[in-house]
Amino acid sequence: MSFRALDLNLLKVFEALMTEGSVTRAANALTMTQPAVSNALARLRDALGDPLFVRSGTGISPTQRAVALWEPIGEALESMRGALDERVFDPGRAQIEFSLSMSDYVASLVMPKLVNHLGEIAPKARVHTVPNTVIEIADQLEDNRVDCVLSVYVNEAQQPAAIRSRSLWTVDYACFMRRDHPLAAGKRLSTRAFLNAGHVDVSLAGKTLPSYDLFLASRGLSRNLVATVNHYSAAYEIVRQSDLVAVLPRDLRSQSRHAPFLHAMPLPLQAPPRIVSLFWHQRNDTVPAQRWLRETLVGMFAQSD
Repeated sequence: MSFRALDLNLLKVFEALMTEGSVTRAANALTMTQPAVSNALARLRDALGDPLFVRSGTGISPTQRAVALWEPIGEALESMRGALDERVFDPGRAQIEFSLSMSDYVASLVMPKLVNHLGEIAPKARVHTVPNTVIEIADQLEDNRVDCVLSVYVNEAQQPAAIRSRSLWTVDYACFMRRDHPLAAGKRLSTRAFLNAGHVDVSLAGKTLPSYDLFLASRGLSRNLVATVNHYSAAYEIVRQSDLVAVLPRDLRSQSRHAPFLHAMPLPLQAPPRIVSLFWHQRNDTVPAQRWLRETLVGMFAQSD
């Protein structure tokens, strides 16, 4: 395909399809009819010799060729837009909705501060959270169901190339129990007492083995896992009302109603650190509102390197 022969207007359609993940939404964003966008996509496919987008359950998904083209084309269009457009994203005036995927634990830390910040800096913005199960991070982003995910990633080696990430904070874990628990009287937990105690843990996806058990198994050990729940708040409450113990995030700032009733002890077996990261799809790299959201989250919650 010769660059000289390509209709550059088609690149704006390509950008809208990548960003919106739907022919209908792309047409709305471009103020074009859906047939006109479909016709432009057909011309792009013919010019570039690739389908570029295939149907998915919630719209369309880019092919590998489209993903490879997106970064240079998106950056070029953004550069031209910056040169030609005086408009920039103005959070103080923007009427926009953001969607974030996170667990109840992460949401309890992030949302109070974020909502207050948006109220001051972007009063017309709206933000919504959806559940995070960890195992569907890539799907949520590739299907354009959410703008960003704030979560740990189970296996970084399997993270798709189109998913970008930025580390935010390291989670500090402890062994929690009720304050009058028999094990709370000691200064430290022995490995045997810890493993033999009844445990409750969090599996956001349900029925999947918690990551701490995978760590124990890698060392030839196992614990007495009595129950799993899919919300951190439920795990804290179970610990408060029972003889079960739990390996949970030490940060109880968001769990103040539980904190007075719980006792935290250092873990006798410390698993590798888990890092909460910010994830987004590369198609949103150059979208001004999305970039502002990411910079805001990083500025508010990223630990200094």
